[in-house]
Amino acid sequence: MTKRMNPIVDFVFKRIFGTEENKDLLLSFLNATLKPEEGSQLKEITLVDPHINADQVGDKASILDVRAKTKTGEQINIEVQLHNKYDMEKRSLYYWAKMYEGQLAEGEPYRNLKKTVTISIIDFEYLPTDSYHSVFRLREDEEGFVLTDDLEIHFLELPKVAGVHQETSDLLVKWMLFLKAESKTKLEELAMSEPTIRKAVNVLEFLNQDKEARKLYEMREMALKDELNMIEGAKAEGERQKAKEVAKNLLAMDMTVEMVAKATGLPTEEIEKLKQQLH
Repeated sequence: MTKRMNPIVDFVFKRIFGTEENKDLLLSFLNATLKPEEGSQLKEITLVDPHINADQVGDKASILDVRAKTKTGEQINIEVQLHNKYDMEKRSLYYWAKMYEGQLAEGEPYRNLKKTVTISIIDFEYLPTDSYHSVFRLREDEEGFVLTDDLEIHFLELPKVAGVHQETSDLLVKWMLFLKAESKTKLEELAMSEPTIRKAVNVLEFLNQDKEARKLYEMREMALKDELNMIEGAKAEGERQKAKEVAKNLLAMDMTVEMVAKATGLPTEEIEKLKQQLH
């Protein structure tokens, strides 16, 4: 049996939410996330770069975000991340800044800048809060008033939605449960509760059965795995270098090679070499 595609893989997410024929799904998701006041819900959206090509899918450095612009010119970027790169706050702020700055042509006045929103959907716990949905704006420290609403950054942490009552009527929770796609049964339950999610489940099922989409999905999975291996390799090398620095300090304090090995986890042969370098 073919494994069901994971909607949180950026290629699949963009095929579901970032195409012209599925703009109704994007609007439903955005209204559920941004929670505009009654009567102010988004009804129109323009996609920015809705296209995907094979070169992008196979390149681990490529970005397959969903970017859109509202009728009033507000910029929205949705990013999905499977793995923790330990830089989400800076990454989200950088994306926001690039989008915000990119609106102006040379010589154009700052007053023409429009609100810019980034939404990061992450499949790991990151922020020190129990909330599955965190929103950040520019607020004054003591009185809490907002300097400008031009900056708005959302984090949706999928693992945290597991603690929410599953029978909720909150559409955002339903969308997040769809993205988790824990089982076919759960997807069917969600499809029965909300027409837009029913369409999203159908799109996901179509992608699962489409040979070309399956090929691109597997290419993307491979590229993301390569990226993860690079991240983990760099992290491991960083930890090893820290351990070597600690070992040098302990050797300088006249601790034995065996004691240093036990304290740092480094092999005795490597510590012997470090000892020789010190002397």
